Amino acid sequence: MAKTKLTYGVAIKELQEIVEEIESGDIDVDVLTVKVKRASELINFCREGLRKTQNEVQKTLEDIETSRETEED
Repeated sequence: MAKTKLTYGVAIKELQEIVEEIESGDIDVDVLTVKVKRASELINFCREGLRKTQNEVQKTLEDIETSRETEED
């Protein structure tokens, strides 16, 4: 079985599943430790993805503004 490539959407879905498991209260303490560590990894992955996206959007907006200013000159 091929592993699904981790994307922002996949990470968020997995985080939601982990939260639901934890909130249910039916999780073994040993499993809880593993789930919390995985949640931390997913959160870091999502933060980095959002940071990259923010930077790309900012650069694109700056490029548009520069292009607009050049056209006005």
